[in-house]
Amino acid sequence: MTAIESRHGTRSGAIAVLGAAVNGAFGFVLTTVILRTFAPAGSGALFSVIGLVTIAGAVCCAGADTALIWALSRRPAASGRLVRVALLPTLALSLAVCLGGVAGAGPIGRALLGGESAAGLIRLAAVGVPVVVVSTVLLAAVRATRPVGTYVAVQFVFVPVARPALMVGAVAAGGGVLLGFAGWLLPLALAASLALTLLTRATPSEGPGAGIGTSIHQFWAFALPRAVSVAIDASSMWVGVLLTGALATPAEAGVFAAAGRYALAGLLIMQGLRVAVAPQLSRLLGAGRRAEAARVYRRTTLAIVLLSWPAYLLLAAFAPAFLAVFGAPFGGGATPLAVLALAMLVNVGVGLVQTVLLMSGNSRDHLRATAAGLALNVFAAVLLIPGHGALGAAIAWSLGIVGENVLAAWYARRALGEPIFSATLGRAMAAVVAATGLVALLGVLAAGRGLAGLALALGLLLAALLGSLADRRVRAALLQLRRNVLTKEPL
Repeated sequence: MTAIESRHGTRSGAIAVLGAAVNGAFGFVLTTVILRTFAPAGSGALFSVIGLVTIAGAVCCAGADTALIWALSRRPAASGRLVRVALLPTLALSLAVCLGGVAGAGPIGRALLGGESAAGLIRLAAVGVPVVVVSTVLLAAVRATRPVGTYVAVQFVFVPVARPALMVGAVAAGGGVLLGFAGWLLPLALAASLALTLLTRATPSEGPGAGIGTSIHQFWAFALPRAVSVAIDASSMWVGVLLTGALATPAEAGVFAAAGRYALAGLLIMQGLRVAVAPQLSRLLGAGRRAEAARVYRRTTLAIVLLSWPAYLLLAAFAPAFLAVFGAPFGGGATPLAVLALAMLVNVGVGLVQTVLLMSGNSRDHLRATAAGLALNVFAAVLLIPGHGALGAAIAWSLGIVGENVLAAWYARRALGEPIFSATLGRAMAAVVAATGLVALLGVLAAGRGLAGLALALGLLLAALLGSLADRRVRAALLQLRRNVLTKEPL
């Protein structure tokens, strides 16, 4: 990898991580607004319908969004044709689903949410499916063809900032769950318009001999297995919310959704780096530069672990303190949250294995891994949710997370033909667990698992980090780590 590529990757990664931080922060703000405004039962209904439109939108995208990133990163001059190849079939499918959802709103609402009043919410969700599809496909094209900051500004800043603002406005106007859900959908429609404008202005001249670079057959041969796996990815949490609402109560679904929101928020570092790294991995793997792609993977995994594992360990230790932000009714989610936080250590610990599989063209292996994870999740959920509610849903999802990521890591190792883990990563994991575990234990013993204990643990962790800088060996190790993570030096 050239020095220019390395600097560009570092800058893109920093922008993407910053955007992901904004996305995560305002996603948390949105969750807080929903949970505090609509209480467990109302928030459970709202999260259920968000989950429904998310899953339906992912299915209707048919993997075309990921296929665009894979194809356009290798052939940007064909952007106009590839976007049409991706958008027209998915839009037609989403419109068909929309019509079916509107026609069957009554039965679907009674089955998932209960009561005739739920039909209006289902109708709006059905109308939202084409909105989700168009915005997803167009933003994927923006991500592949424009500077990463452009995509981040729309998807990671505009959409998450607008959603809580619109929902607060809906509540202030006296609106209920229906108007609140409209506030969730509207920013996606605006994002689709922005993406279309950006693509229209930026599409390069293809010329008569440009060709599509990737045939329609190749495009959909990649996309269709991804269509199933992306639906499974989108379902990973929402299937638990839906099953908890159906097999337990809407209130339990709201509690599980609150715990799940924290678990997903911790992925912001990995999400940000995925945005920056995916096109780079596609280019390297497309050129047969597998050793360099493996080094990029190992560097990003190291950064993800160092930045994410402390957060998840503290989340598990001080789950009651974090859930107190949502109010007393959600205190029962402390144990489910701790279970999910520990499972997420595996998720972030294996790094961007799913991205490696997709950008190497192995969408079928990715599908096998995600299908295995979903099967574990659903099977365990059906067994555990009726008797254990939100805790059963959390255990089931955790089994799915671990199963999917272990299998995906094995497939990624085979796809790269290079080691995906390193001794440096192992030492970093051990150091993070030891340091964070010690301060968490001291905080719990001295002040409990509430806000006081969390504040003490954070203070001790910060003091330890600052104090360690006095040691010359620590400073030297940090400098070496910086060179490993931000430059092309191998790990």
